Formats: sequence, structure tokens, C-alpha cells
Amino acid sequence: MLAVIRLLILGVFIVLAGVFGSLFCLLRPFHRNNTALFAHLFGRMHKLFGIELEIRVPESVQNGGPFVYIANHQNSYDIFTMSRSLLPGTVTIGKKSLKWIPFFGQLYWLSGNILIDRKNSSRAHGTIGTAVRAIQDKKLSIWMFPEGTRSYGRGLLPFKTGAFHTAIQAKVPVVPVCMSTTHEKVKLNRWNNGKVIIEMLPPVATDTIAREDIRELIANCYEQMLDKINRLDQEIESLNARNQASEGVHSS
Repeated sequence: MLAVIRLLILGVFIVLAGVFGSLFCLLRPFHRNNTALFAHLFGRMHKLFGIELEIRVPESVQNGGPFVYIANHQNSYDIFTMSRSLLPGTVTIGKKSLKWIPFFGQLYWLSGNILIDRKNSSRAHGTIGTAVRAIQDKKLSIWMFPEGTRSYGRGLLPFKTGAFHTAIQAKVPVVPVCMSTTHEKVKLNRWNNGKVIIEMLPPVATDTIAREDIRELIANCYEQMLDKINRLDQEIESLNARNQASEGVHSS
């Protein structure tokens, strides 16, 4: 029953957010802060799923930019968790097909996000140029999922090169964004689904990296993110163990 109630509330929210959000965006279409505004709105829905969310942003990221953010992409819950961490002046890169999702798609497009046609390699390559111009001309930060797809519990998947080419060409740092594991840890019929931690790592400079050294940059960022995600998962496990021990003491 709890799952049905949650899904009904979520459906109403998406319709209302899509309609009124799109109307708002028509007043200032593609504004630099539209994406962060509505990402935060969607991100607040983590409470509907019984998730406690903690976001950690280093001062060097909070006060810096523009950046290319690279984040691990786990499942559909990311839009209600990770989106809460987007900073103002940030847009995302998503599939062109998102534009046609009722209510959400129109809001996603009007918010100013960059749409990519993955089926057309030449257009997909041109998206890097579009992202670079957005960084250089509009001082926007770009949010990307370098795995290219949701991992669904398979761990951190290999990274594609697009995000890193973008950062090198724009001469801006890469900011790894790591979220603790949510795969199979969110149950719609469970009231409390525990804690999720999102942590941004210090910026990784790219201005002195040549294109031929991109594999080294990718490997560096991958190892940093893999290590941090493992540490966040361990932190969550320790927290859960302490909570269970505390509940056991109180129940006795």
C-alpha cells in the first residue's frame, strides 16, 4: 500500500512539475540556473522514498567553476537523489529522446540541458563542441555520466571519453561526484530506506593535459571515484550497524 501511495504522489508531482515548470521556463527559456532550480525540486523528492540525504561539497568546488562534473549513474532513483547536488550554473547532457517524455521531457529541454543523439556518431561528436562553447562562452558547468548508462548494481562501469575530451578542450577541471550505492537498497513498501551520501571530490586539473594523455586522466578519475564509492558504502554500513545495535539496546 505504501508503494502505491508513493507512486501516486510521484506521478502527480511529475505532471505538476512538468506543466508549471515548463510555463516558468517559457518566461526565461534556457536560463543558466533553470536546471539547478528544477534539479533541486526533483531532488527534494528523496524524502518521499524515505531516504536521508547528505551532500558534501568541498569549498574549492562551491566557490569555483566552471567545471565538468562526472558522476556515477546507478538507476532511476538518481533523479530524486543525485539531482539535489547540482550547483547553480550547471546543465546536464542527456539523450535527445528524453525530450519526448510527457511533462518531464519538455521541462528538461526548456531548462537548458544539452541533448545528444547517441544514434548519430557525428552529431554526438558535435555535442562535445556544443558543451565546450557553453563552458567558454556562457561560463556554464557541464554534468555528465561518463559510464554512459545506468549500472544497476554492476559497480562502476568503464568510462567513455566524451566528458574528458570536453574538459580538456574547454581547459576546465573535472569534478568527480560519488554517490553511495542505492541499488536494491530502496524498497517502496519500506518506510525508512536509510541514508545516501553524495560527495564531490576536489577538482582535477586538465589545462596541462594533452589529448594523447586522456587515458591517464580517465584512469585517475576512475580510481578516485571507485575508492570513494567504496568508502561511502563502508560508512553507510557502519552507520547501519550502529543504528541496529542502538535499537537492540533500546528494545531490551
